[in-house]
Amino acid sequence: MSTRTALVTGGVGGIGRAICRHLSEAGYTVAVCDLNGDAAVEFAGTLAGKARGYAVDVSDSTSVASAVSAVNDDLGAVDVLVNNAGIDKIEPFVESTEDTWRAVVEVNYLGTVIVTRAVLDGMIERHYGRIINISSDAGRVGSSGEVVYSGTKGAVIAFGKALARETARNGITINAVCPGPTDTPLLKQVSDRSQRMYDAMAKAVPMKRIGTPDDVAPAVVFFAGDGAAFITGQTLSVSGGLTMS
Repeated sequence: MSTRTALVTGGVGGIGRAICRHLSEAGYTVAVCDLNGDAAVEFAGTLAGKARGYAVDVSDSTSVASAVSAVNDDLGAVDVLVNNAGIDKIEPFVESTEDTWRAVVEVNYLGTVIVTRAVLDGMIERHYGRIINISSDAGRVGSSGEVVYSGTKGAVIAFGKALARETARNGITINAVCPGPTDTPLLKQVSDRSQRMYDAMAKAVPMKRIGTPDDVAPAVVFFAGDGAAFITGQTLSVSGGLTMS
């Protein structure tokens, strides 16, 4: 795997950090991309293998193009893309605002589209690519207090499935990983709003615990690897059995 370069968006966040670390330990060269460029550079320096950090706003096509160009120059062409960047605000839909809706859509859905488009031509030209979209079980079954977020995560799944059909003949696979309740700053919004809701969520998981970022990252490494070369357009939940299909 030492010749493969993986670009991870939202690479400084909880799940993003675990993904970067697991990919690095698996031998990938890792481009840690995050809105906080300084934190991305600092974190990249802690990884076991070759890695660099980059500032990127996934909702801005100019910023994305600049970051992808820099990764290509510094680390080589992007072989693996992990669309992990995402935001949310836990609140009832009737209390949410249009500014929040637009921000969530622009980062979670359009950000995935923009970054994917920025690396896709190179993957098609090389006849190789692995794209892993970090969706959410909220996008499969819905989640109270995350109505627009759930919509964007469902859109990410549909986007990946449709693009997987278009690009399968080009040696590109596109799959989605859907974390269930996971110990991240986003989930802390739930406990901050209602500890009772948080406790009920943990109790509802058949494995009787909240997931960790390290539970999610191995699924990404699997989809990125050669063992998943004949798997595309699929959605894998990592939820301790909370959702089953």
